[in-house]
Amino acid sequence: MELREMFFLPISASAHGHEIDLMLYLVHFLMFALFIGWGIFFVYVLIRFNRRSHPKANYHGTHSHVSSAIEVGVAVIEAFLLIGFSIPFWVKQVNALPQRSDIVEVKVIAEQFAWNIHYPGPDRKFGRTSPEFVDQQSNPIGLDSSDAAGKDDILTINQLHLPIGRPALIRLSTKDVIHSFKVPVMRVTQDAIPGMSIPLWFTPTKTGNFEIACAQLCGLGHYRMKGFLTIHNEADFKSWLDEQTAANPSDEEGSDDFWN
Repeated sequence: MELREMFFLPISASAHGHEIDLMLYLVHFLMFALFIGWGIFFVYVLIRFNRRSHPKANYHGTHSHVSSAIEVGVAVIEAFLLIGFSIPFWVKQVNALPQRSDIVEVKVIAEQFAWNIHYPGPDRKFGRTSPEFVDQQSNPIGLDSSDAAGKDDILTINQLHLPIGRPALIRLSTKDVIHSFKVPVMRVTQDAIPGMSIPLWFTPTKTGNFEIACAQLCGLGHYRMKGFLTIHNEADFKSWLDEQTAANPSDEEGSDDFWN
């Protein structure tokens, strides 16, 4: 049995997933050690200082400094986890966005109760959006039809398609309340905050179909706010883009050079 299965974790399908898992393992091992240690100490105290052994109360307390040493040791281990693992990971994965030329940039706009996925199209430019253009049936993200940059844009609902091996930069926002974009197999979770566009990124390492969940209670329909992530190989991803581009009558350039 894999260590991942012992902790009831899903498969890891992103390049940074193993680092997240390692931190989870270390934190839980520390918590388990503390649980066992305090449990043993509790039983020892019950036996060592019971009423039968000490009918008269001792008001002087213990003179040993073992507990202080243990507390210092726990603090050192926690500092090691924070400084040695958490902060470096945050700097590398959260603060530093990928600079590669083959990056796939997508906007994900949350709403009650769906994920709107906005691709920039073959020109790699996102069209302008505005609340005044929003039509819940035909234009849920408010794409400006008069903006030339948006004429080749692709919009899907609850269906996010990405290629394997290339960094995916997701710009997350919301139309209404706070939502939370969570893809367990990619080891990513990020709140979508009203009025903000928040970037997150990951590099898929496995093809397949995975679930996108909303990890923040967002209303009565929260239970049905579920999306789907499909990771393709490069050829299949280009084929999917070709299909989407062909279905867009306003696109005249095609997708042969889409995000290459």
